[in-house]
Amino acid sequence: MSLLIVIPARAGSTRLPLKPLLPIAGTSLLHRTIAYARGALSKMPGARLVVATDDERIALHAAETGCDVMITDTGLTSGSGRALAAARMLPDKPDVIVNLQGDSPFQPLEAPTAIIQALSSASADVATPVVRLSWQALDALRAHKTVAPFSGTTCARAADGRALWFSKAIIPAIRDEARLRAAGRPCPVFRHIGIFGYRRRALEAFESTPPSALEELEGLEQLRLLELGLHVQTVEVAPALFDISGIDTAADIARAEALIAAHGDPYH
Repeated sequence: MSLLIVIPARAGSTRLPLKPLLPIAGTSLLHRTIAYARGALSKMPGARLVVATDDERIALHAAETGCDVMITDTGLTSGSGRALAAARMLPDKPDVIVNLQGDSPFQPLEAPTAIIQALSSASADVATPVVRLSWQALDALRAHKTVAPFSGTTCARAADGRALWFSKAIIPAIRDEARLRAAGRPCPVFRHIGIFGYRRRALEAFESTPPSALEELEGLEQLRLLELGLHVQTVEVAPALFDISGIDTAADIARAEALIAAHGDPYH
């Protein structure tokens, strides 16, 4: 199974222009993401890593680390589209394409390996990681959503891990929650980590289909996968040391730097 890992890194961001180049505790977001990818790739010999960008400045910055770079169309607006464009540029088309988000360098290190294993041993079309929340983490997510309701995605999944739905709301709703807590039952809510492994045919099908109405309502591309009838397999992984889903605002950078100061820098 040939494998391509793509870090999409676009220049255009209304909140953080040239976001991949912004420093976090002295190291750029992009260099941190490349380092994270290489740490994960140490367990996946033969996989190829590329940065897919629409900007020469970002390309040069990525090349400083010795990482392969592909320049993709500036008209592409999604990481999945940029990942597929990179795969199409290769003479030997990969069987599996992993979209490793360019703004998420603090994810669990085992997440990319876990989704590759899921794709190699099951009939899934797409694989993606999730983290089971503790009751305390659920309380914190609820509190965060009172000020940022569209921050953080949860996933309802079947007993075998197949994704049933993703939402910016907290799902599933929990009847008799106090009783479950008192009984020491685990929290049933899973937070989605936005790393996706696609069989190439699944990504081609996804990109050839326009956004669905439900996808646009929630702002979640993965709902299109479910509406297309594709098998999306979720894989549970342990939480990362830093519980930061992505770097989207200046406040996220400040929070990441505070965590680095308190707990050490995973980049080094």
